[in-house]
Amino acid sequence: MIGKANPRTARAAVFHAASQPLTLERFPLPELKGGAALARIRCATICGSDLHSFHGRRHAPTPSVLGHEMVGELAAFGPVGTRDFYGQPLSLGDRVTWSMVWSCGACFYCRRGLRPKCEQLRKFGHEAITPDLALCGGLAEYCYLPEKTAIFRLPPELPDLVASPANCATATVAAVARNAGELSGRHVLIHGAGMLGLTACAMSAAHGAASVIALEPSPERRAQAQVFGATHVFDSVLPISELCAMVRELTGGRGADVALEFSGDPVAMEAGIALLRPGGRFVLAGATYPARPLALSGEQVVRRLLQIIGVYNYEPKDLGYALRFLADQHQSRPFAQLVGCSFSLQEVNEALAYATAQRPPRVAVMP
Repeated sequence: MIGKANPRTARAAVFHAASQPLTLERFPLPELKGGAALARIRCATICGSDLHSFHGRRHAPTPSVLGHEMVGELAAFGPVGTRDFYGQPLSLGDRVTWSMVWSCGACFYCRRGLRPKCEQLRKFGHEAITPDLALCGGLAEYCYLPEKTAIFRLPPELPDLVASPANCATATVAAVARNAGELSGRHVLIHGAGMLGLTACAMSAAHGAASVIALEPSPERRAQAQVFGATHVFDSVLPISELCAMVRELTGGRGADVALEFSGDPVAMEAGIALLRPGGRFVLAGATYPARPLALSGEQVVRRLLQIIGVYNYEPKDLGYALRFLADQHQSRPFAQLVGCSFSLQEVNEALAYATAQRPPRVAVMP
């Protein structure tokens, strides 16, 4: 249960309407039953989808507490205690993160490896505030973790600023890599060099890809992609004929074995088909907000034996892999530098303005 040293209420930044300032409001800490837990937020990072929600580019319930990338410290348990995803008991003070998707583990979709489509799905940072529960997002002092939340202890060597994006960005890339299949010895094409694309460059390189080719319109992000493991970077706004020629030159005249799409741009997705070799696999993860339909040739997909896979969110095991990956790689790749600036919870609206204007891969809010 909640210790005497803990408060009875907590502040949260509440999202009421698109493009309107978040308001700092105070809510009672929830009663903890069964194996539920309460985490004190140490660090939350603002994801691109948080900005899409804030600016009205994607649907988000209101009022709500945004933020689904976070690191916390366990502050209280329900009466039966709480265990991590691997079944190990957790202790007060443990530094943890948790899957951004809560799933029951027992429904039709969960039993078929589709936990992001759980029939009882809940998502941290995407739930409307109700009279019974408000603290289920990262832009707050505390976050409520229902029973069955997939919780992971953080490796002690992993800094908060590196670990915070793991339960969205890094875990999503891990799911994309899992769906892409074998990357060792493959020519991997990555569309977009934001947080997910840069992570994909590092992960592809760590898997032993023969080449890691990043397509990105921003010169600054192309330079970052090389730091994170890209062997070649090209301006994605070049004509498709030029991009095809350059990619084929690097791949024995065939095209990429695997393409990973993180930009969400319909033009990039359409180009990706042309840049694959026959039998290539295209994994799409960037299209998480409304855009125009794709112009796609079914004949090309059939005749060239292409595989197209959509990935939305991830399985809990992907978050476990993401944390191991970051623990292994954060010393050799500058993941901490991807967080452009840190703000207090009181400065949450300044953080959103900075993230919108400056467009760093991530901005941190540290209550």
